[in-house]
Amino acid sequence: MTNVVEVSVRNLVEYVFRSGSIESGFRTAETMTEGTRIHQLIQKGYKEEDKKEVFVETEIPYEDFIVQVDGRCDGLLYDGDSVTIDEIKSTVHDLDDVREDSHLVHWAQAIFYGYIYAGDNDLSEVTIQLTYVQVKTLEQKHFHRVMNYEEMESFVYNVIEEYAQFLKVKIKHKIRRNKTSKTLAFPFETYRVGQRKLAGSVFKSLVDKKTLFASASTGIGKTISTIFPAVKAIGEGKLEKMFYLTAKTITRTAAEEAFRLLIDHGLHIHVLTITAKDKICFQEETICTSLDCPFADGFYDRINGAVIDILEQEKMIDRMIIEQYARKHRVCPFEFSIELAYAVDAVICDYNYIFDPRVSLKRLMEDQKKKTAILVDEAHNLVDRAREMYSAEIHKSVFLQVNREYKGRPLAAAAKAINDHLLQVKKSEDYLRKDLDTELVALFETFIIEAEAELMKSEHELLLDTYFAANNFVKIAQTYNNQFVTYVEVQKSEVRMKLFCLDPSEQILKTGKGFKARIFFSATLSPAGYYKDLLGGQPDDYVVSIPSPFARENTEVIIQPLSTRYRDREKTMEPMVHFFKKVIDKKPGNFLIFYPSYQYMRNAYEQFTGHYPNVSTIIQDAGMSGAEREEFLAEFDSERTTRLVGFAVLGGIFSEGVDLKGDRLQGVIVVGVGMPQIGFERDIIKNYFQSVGKNGFDYAYVYSGMNKVLQAGGRLIRTDSDTGVIALIDDRFLQRKYQALLPYEWQHYTIGL
Repeated sequence: MTNVVEVSVRNLVEYVFRSGSIESGFRTAETMTEGTRIHQLIQKGYKEEDKKEVFVETEIPYEDFIVQVDGRCDGLLYDGDSVTIDEIKSTVHDLDDVREDSHLVHWAQAIFYGYIYAGDNDLSEVTIQLTYVQVKTLEQKHFHRVMNYEEMESFVYNVIEEYAQFLKVKIKHKIRRNKTSKTLAFPFETYRVGQRKLAGSVFKSLVDKKTLFASASTGIGKTISTIFPAVKAIGEGKLEKMFYLTAKTITRTAAEEAFRLLIDHGLHIHVLTITAKDKICFQEETICTSLDCPFADGFYDRINGAVIDILEQEKMIDRMIIEQYARKHRVCPFEFSIELAYAVDAVICDYNYIFDPRVSLKRLMEDQKKKTAILVDEAHNLVDRAREMYSAEIHKSVFLQVNREYKGRPLAAAAKAINDHLLQVKKSEDYLRKDLDTELVALFETFIIEAEAELMKSEHELLLDTYFAANNFVKIAQTYNNQFVTYVEVQKSEVRMKLFCLDPSEQILKTGKGFKARIFFSATLSPAGYYKDLLGGQPDDYVVSIPSPFARENTEVIIQPLSTRYRDREKTMEPMVHFFKKVIDKKPGNFLIFYPSYQYMRNAYEQFTGHYPNVSTIIQDAGMSGAEREEFLAEFDSERTTRLVGFAVLGGIFSEGVDLKGDRLQGVIVVGVGMPQIGFERDIIKNYFQSVGKNGFDYAYVYSGMNKVLQAGGRLIRTDSDTGVIALIDDRFLQRKYQALLPYEWQHYTIGL
């Protein structure tokens, strides 16, 4: 069977022709609207018979495989019988600095389009034209080459030959991957109760190209139940790639362990874990220039060899493996992992690499997405994370500072215009508006062009940060719709403006739409309607809810109706800590107590240790390092001679994704209903959802709070043999609204002790 490999013209030529160093945190990244505007401006000057945005594709046979390439040609210009292929590139550089041989990649892209078009239309020669446009002045510069079909064909086959070494590695791997994934068996002797149903639902969703919302109780084995069917779908030819998206390091580790288990059972697969840039950087300071970093210097001259080497030798490509090969080939470990993300079969990474418009893996072409699934772990976390991703803010003070520091230059005028505009906003006292300030967005676009011109000369930390803030603002402005508001905060001379995403559903839906399937799963995806609403659910999406596989008798549930409202906390603190002692005395072993805030937790900790100094305790600190977190969890040892009571924050690092199996944990106490602090932003969210016919208070406060409660309680029962106590402290747990949100296995509670 002949292997067919699909690749876009752009990705192909960039792979072969890129060279040199990673240069700086700044890269000329014109706004989408600016790039589109310039393309349209040039295309508007075309003659009537000329064509623009022409899709071209062809198949190029090479040895025992076929390379299927495609792309979009900016322009086809006709003059009698002659045809010119026009490739338009905008630049912030002075056009005097742009020479004919400045960008081999641009020529290669245009020559490919010329070869494909000439072949399809039986032309003996075409003219290749590069059109460079200076973004500020709109001045144009053209370069031409007349090439016959044989010259273009020779060029194309030389490029394919360069690409072939990588292709051969990929094809050899793909054959083994498909064979082993097809024959792979479930890695345990039996499925847990409900596990087969979840795995079956995931597989069906992948085959049917659907979105699945799966609520599956803690302990069911969600990680393997989503990864295994995705691997089987690859074996059946229904899938090519998957992204396993997580919000926390601990869930990332669980995904790695699941893949390792499958590899141990015979699966041949490339799995990559992406570690954040600031964590994996080899340098003391993350400055990405050839002068400051030897791993950035000459990066593109060595990266292709590094990618081929690691793919030939490794299956699980985690942080340790990335660092090992990055040092071997002297390449930046973070950029190395980003390059690998396009080549491997499975990527374990944070949500933002797919959903954040400022960070996402942009080189995933639409045809690749159609064969790729996204598996979103702990999907309840995506709601608030997406709100952050699709929001942007700016401060007036930084533009005033840029104005002062670049006095007399065009950049200063652009910064002053923004500063003056925000002063007018301050005077208007129109601090909450539904409409986008389009005049301000236009000022930012001008500022970005001027900032890019300055940053090309030299970098300055203030300007670089301000440039990124302006760029983010413009990017978010492009997505702005009726699910956003703009609000302004004024403090003395400072003006802060925020484009605030109230409902991220449309953006999540739009981002996920190109993928073959989307699997959103969590132990606490309840109420289903709320999460389906906010995660971009559609009427024909699949929904599955799988109850706990463990007997409800394994858990004793107690509700203690003490008020935890802010006004009552001092009054109820003492009876609360005495209740803790009663609960922990019911059962030998370790306990975790979760509080809604650090301050409330510290006050309770002081009271508890004051009353019961002989009980061993441990308390969570803000900003704990990875090592400190591990030390905290290690204290919960089933072999301890004395019980341990841990104090932690609800919704924090110890209330989700933590596995304290067996006798390591005997009880969980949750203080409060987890409600976010009442504040300006939450009230805006509440008012918005109220205005669109939802219960605004529940959408802004209740559901997200109760999710934290359910996650914290889920730390207790992790296996069939686990037993323990869950105590819920708040009188609101007895209200009908909160009762309806308690899972079935918690509904056999007793009131008080």
